[in-house]
Amino acid sequence: MTNEPISDVRWLTQSENAAWVALVDLMFRLPSTLESDLQRESNLSFYEYMVLAMLSEHPERTLGMGYLNNLTSGSLSRLSHVIKRLEAAGYVTRTRSTKDKRHTNAHLTDAGYEKIVASAPSHVTKARETVFDSLTQEQVAQLSEIANAIRENLDENRLSPCEENKPACTNPA
Repeated sequence: MTNEPISDVRWLTQSENAAWVALVDLMFRLPSTLESDLQRESNLSFYEYMVLAMLSEHPERTLGMGYLNNLTSGSLSRLSHVIKRLEAAGYVTRTRSTKDKRHTNAHLTDAGYEKIVASAPSHVTKARETVFDSLTQEQVAQLSEIANAIRENLDENRLSPCEENKPACTNPA
């Protein structure tokens, strides 16, 4: 944290402040809306759903834990706890990488694949109703552009174990 004098702070303009308040409201309300729907419909947390979805989209339904962590934007500790719960439910197994024994892979089981396939229609419907049905195609493109610009800034400022070519960032599966 910096101790900038108040006079040196670049305060938000009125329009920036209005956008900021709207964004903060969205950041709090959207995840809880998606979370409660997933819990009710599929008995999954939003993060559990994202872990299963990321695994389902990769060949052999297997990803290195570090790579999976990057895809789900969590912490390794959170991912480890979630994988443990998903293992107990029979949705995921953990194995050592055959390419690099220092790495652990997460593998989506057949039961896990069935769970994500069964959960996806409800989740996609909620995402469509909550976000995309209220936007034009032009706004969808703008949303993508804006979100990616903010994500790039977050990535530049984030202390992460995943700099280019670091083992935790690759998929050693």
